[in-house]
Amino acid sequence: MEVRINQVRKSFGEKTAVDIQEFIIHQGDILGLVGNNGAGKTTLFRIMLDLLKADEGTISMVPASDGEVINPALSEEWKKMTGAYIDDGFLIDFLTPEEYFEFIGKVCGLTKEELDERINAFIPFMADEVLNQKKLIRDFSAGNKQKIGIIAALLNQPQLLVLDEPFNFLDPSSQNILKKTLVDYHEKTGATILISSHNLQHTVDISTRIALLEHGIIIKDLANDHASATEELENYFAV
Repeated sequence: MEVRINQVRKSFGEKTAVDIQEFIIHQGDILGLVGNNGAGKTTLFRIMLDLLKADEGTISMVPASDGEVINPALSEEWKKMTGAYIDDGFLIDFLTPEEYFEFIGKVCGLTKEELDERINAFIPFMADEVLNQKKLIRDFSAGNKQKIGIIAALLNQPQLLVLDEPFNFLDPSSQNILKKTLVDYHEKTGATILISSHNLQHTVDISTRIALLEHGIIIKDLANDHASATEELENYFAV
């Protein structure tokens, strides 16, 4: 899915959180969105997902399937083709993981067989810590809540996947499995994947393109073939 950002601005009081005149996220990009705290990454994602209203401007979607522009203000068809996990507020924490995945499966119109097959693909990522634990999501660790949310975002095999700080709370093994999972999913489906992360190394490892935000403005749009953005990012952040 292609995402077109046009003159989007959002302020909180006197602070401008997002101010992007024009930016296109191309079909099939793995876009790493990087920036220091307060740069506007999460705010942009929330506007994009219709969780927060912009003060000005529009964000439109162009599905890979038919190329017809969808205006999210006028149609919610894009939501059927989108998966996202921003924080644990996305979870229904009084359910078990199995109940939550079943709920997501029903919303997405999956059969039990389809749902089981898709969940089984994430068994290495879950590492025997998510399924069959006989407890509610609210009682899981932050890392396992993160896993549950990411898996749920992928169950409908979205054309557009949006993940905010997906490597947070995960142990090193799970971080590496997640990186491979995202790259494999991209290669298999050609989906557009947007990732916000403070972890520069993981972001550079998997992204095909990197957007650098500062005070809500995209100040650099970097190609990242073979981790080519590494030096410029390290210089910017003085790593």
